[in-house]
Amino acid sequence: MKTLIDILHQGGYSCVIRNHGETRTFKQRGVADLWALCQDNENFLNEAQIADKVVGKGAAALMIRGGIKEVYADVISTPALTLLQSYGTRVTFLTETDRIVNRQGNGLCPVETLCIQLQSVEDMYEEISKFINRNR
Repeated sequence: MKTLIDILHQGGYSCVIRNHGETRTFKQRGVADLWALCQDNENFLNEAQIADKVVGKGAAALMIRGGIKEVYADVISTPALTLLQSYGTRVTFLTETDRIVNRQGNGLCPVETLCIQLQSVEDMYEEISKFINRNR
């Protein structure tokens, strides 16, 4: 995991994922890369390790849906941490926060807001899919 964390920070990536002997780097904002992997290449996520800068409840749901086995986050929300741990995912992090804030710093992250009251990973995935498709 240390190698993934080093790549994350040195490369300025949003997340780094390793599985099947392959390491991939991603730069899109928010949950876009995780969502795209769930759509097109979910097998890559199954049993993978991920290092991510910010993990909110929506990102955690996508990670669980994909089958990620180990997560490192610079920042993780308490709802995300609780969700990941409830599925037996190994989690390490630098900072835990109540909620993830939006990019402007004046409110909650929109994906965190969508998912905060939901309990089902599939319901969260559906709401995230609608959100991404609306904002394309």
